Amino acid sequence: MRIAAGGVLHETSTYSSLPTTLDDFINDRGLYRGQEIMETFPGSNVCIGGFIDGAKKHGFELVPLLWTFAFPSGLIERKTYDALLEEFLQRLKEAEQAGPLDGVLLDLHGAMVIEGIEDGDGHFISKVREYIGPDRPILVTPDLHGNHTPLRVQEATAILGYDTYPHIDMNERGQEAADLIVRIIQDDVKPVMSLYQLPFFWSTACQVTVHQPMKEVMDYAHEIESRPGILSVTVSTGFPWADVPDVGPSIIVVADNDQSLADKTAEEFGSWIWERRRRWYQLPFSVKDAIKQGQDMGKYPIILADHADNTGGGTAGDSTEILQTFLDQKLDKALILYIVDPEVVALAQKAGVGGVIETEVGGKSHPTQGPPVKMKAEVKALSEGKFKYDGPMYAGLAGNMGPSAWIQQDGVSVVVVTAREQPFGPAFSKTLGIDCESMNYISVKSSAHFRASFEPFAGSIFNVEAKAIHTHDFAKLNHQHRKQDFYPVEIPYDSAPDI
Repeated sequence: MRIAAGGVLHETSTYSSLPTTLDDFINDRGLYRGQEIMETFPGSNVCIGGFIDGAKKHGFELVPLLWTFAFPSGLIERKTYDALLEEFLQRLKEAEQAGPLDGVLLDLHGAMVIEGIEDGDGHFISKVREYIGPDRPILVTPDLHGNHTPLRVQEATAILGYDTYPHIDMNERGQEAADLIVRIIQDDVKPVMSLYQLPFFWSTACQVTVHQPMKEVMDYAHEIESRPGILSVTVSTGFPWADVPDVGPSIIVVADNDQSLADKTAEEFGSWIWERRRRWYQLPFSVKDAIKQGQDMGKYPIILADHADNTGGGTAGDSTEILQTFLDQKLDKALILYIVDPEVVALAQKAGVGGVIETEVGGKSHPTQGPPVKMKAEVKALSEGKFKYDGPMYAGLAGNMGPSAWIQQDGVSVVVVTAREQPFGPAFSKTLGIDCESMNYISVKSSAHFRASFEPFAGSIFNVEAKAIHTHDFAKLNHQHRKQDFYPVEIPYDSAPDI
């Protein structure tokens, strides 16, 4: 049995002015071809790693094609996407020439948008389907934040999305896909899918799968998966910062050769979620209110999730409201992770460790991100940015924040970086000599992924609405391409029952 595998992953913000180029794919998570994939990803917590581990478990030949991942940002340049797709299909063709392929495993994100192509993932799947024909299985393992479309359900054989947020089950989902493709090929399992789209905005703070209310959703999904005839259930909370027709949450149910069962089950689960839509929506805290509530609780460190400037969603990473507030309140043992500002990094490098720089930090990408903050700061440490993720997310993979500096004014520390990557954990901070657990206040430019590593030692955690382009006041997004009215923007908040 020979199974081809690979993928092109990107979470695209159409509100970001930062275009995504081929260099971004090469320099961010990387672009790997053929044997490089087999040498890099075994055992790693990404879906391609799960494909490899699944192949070893079942004894089939995994034929690696191309795998690449660019950090979330703006629209992918059409020439970049066309080049990646062309190479992927060429490698698929060469793999077929070397011997018959029995199927394809695709590691895709689910919220990819390209210049001129609103459904990037659906387009990619359809082109693979066009090449291998209607009979061989294509299995896809998307992120929990995909904006799923009828095209994807039509062209893929089965879609198996992540079960966790923060995403700590990517390898597991890859192995699940490997398990299922073997059953399809050897055991005459015949997946059919049903998509149920939901017209509402799902607040990030209500999506953490180990906590209520999201745990209730995933428990329901797993109960459904235990039923006879059901192969998989995918819950997608959507990615609202992509202004595309099919933006929003959805349910995908995969059943074994029973379309009626898939349809009825998707409607059952989707209706249950819709009826409880008030549970999945929560207004975030202001920065000052979050600090005060954390102080009143007296449990430290107080962690502020700066979700409107989450670089993991495609923002610039240089918003300044929280930094200015920390300085204004003269907080002690306060830390910002991270502010993207290569100009400040260059000044810090010139001054050297122990030097003092007078500069303006952040606020350089867009007026919405807030004005630059004047600082007179000591350079505490410098780095070229290389480190290794210590998990749970991306455990074992190499990371690179680019040239970086730890600067400090009085009790406020800022890690200034070059790469736009959210702080999945303290791993990079440790390389600079920062002990995050000893801090009183930590601001992370992340929505929830930070929790996997920070939550075990956090005193309190607040998602805050600081000024930035990825506002969670969803009415301000002013979508132009949505197909229907959404709760709680056009459909009033009070229209939902309090279940």
